[in-house]
Amino acid sequence: MQTQEPSNPWRDGLGRVSIRAGQALLLLALAAVLVYALIQVRLVVVPLLLALILAAAIAPLVNWLRRKGWPSAAATFLSFLLLLLALGGLVTAIVFAVVGQAGELARSATEGFDQLYGFVRNGPIPVDDDQIQQARDAVLDFVTSSTAGAGVVSGLNAAGTFLTGALLMAVILFFFLKDGERIWAFILRAFKGTRLVKARRVGQDSLAVLGGYVRGTAIVATVDAFFIGLALIILGVPLALPLAAIVFIGAFIPLVGATLAGVLAALVALVANGPVIALIVIIVVIVVNQLEGNFLQPVVMGRTLSVHALVILLALTAGTILAGIIGAILSVPLAAVTWAAIKAWNETPDSQITAEDVLRAEHETDRDAQGQLSSAAPAPDQPSREAAAPQGSAGTED
Repeated sequence: MQTQEPSNPWRDGLGRVSIRAGQALLLLALAAVLVYALIQVRLVVVPLLLALILAAAIAPLVNWLRRKGWPSAAATFLSFLLLLLALGGLVTAIVFAVVGQAGELARSATEGFDQLYGFVRNGPIPVDDDQIQQARDAVLDFVTSSTAGAGVVSGLNAAGTFLTGALLMAVILFFFLKDGERIWAFILRAFKGTRLVKARRVGQDSLAVLGGYVRGTAIVATVDAFFIGLALIILGVPLALPLAAIVFIGAFIPLVGATLAGVLAALVALVANGPVIALIVIIVVIVVNQLEGNFLQPVVMGRTLSVHALVILLALTAGTILAGIIGAILSVPLAAVTWAAIKAWNETPDSQITAEDVLRAEHETDRDAQGQLSSAAPAPDQPSREAAAPQGSAGTED
């Protein structure tokens, strides 16, 4: 008598969906634990990420000096000193421009919002007063909350945290510039064969994207602050210098940063100069943003930020929720680097990676471990990457 085997409930459609759902929930739980752990040690994580971003931006100068014959220590020290002087001067200028007039700036913005609120409330379109007031209160609560205030120098405890993070970032940045190749070679020990080739491409593309993003954003922010600040000065809008500084800072938050800074400038102009000047300020901000998005940013940054605007918006929202202003600034470059790393890893199939590619990757990793520039010379008795790669294989460039 033949017995019928019991059916496996995990092999039908519902069972397979349940398995996938369980796997997804497990991955989400692991991601939540990882994010929670990183938030708990944010005093280390934030300086580390900032140092990595700055190192990616200044690394071409260090490598250029080394190729010109400078010793590694001298090139690192000079680049590090120039970067610290630039950052120190920028922070000092912003602090002196904004802090001394922060109270007047906040009062002007509040008065401008109240005038705009009164116009909307008495306008022809019916508006729910409670919703507008709740939105205004929510913005004010966020700005004045301890969560938002923890990211700025507000009190002795916050000042100590800020100084500790700044000092830690400077130390990490110095070691990234001095021993970046050795650190990278140590990380690459976990990869062998074709995976080593892919990992090196991931590192090269990620570093190029990160450095290009920082340098391009700094140029765009400078141009935005200059032209909007110049327009405010010509129009006679008070607090033009602190407003230009806020525009510069806001440009590091894509999509919304420069727009919000322009809205703040328009509110100040509305209070001090009337609705006509405020409308002109809005037009200037729109024109500058359009020139930035359609001309300056593509020219300066190229395809560095090749992610969709929706992804940028979601990254901004998640970063702001998790880490406030710092999260908003760091989320977009991290999203761009993540996408660049995924593309670089999947760019070339394993079957198209030749033995010469593997040998070259191993040779360059050995040079990195010795603190030498891996791109300074090809591997001995090995053809160049372009000659060794088969036709149709993808390079590191997008």
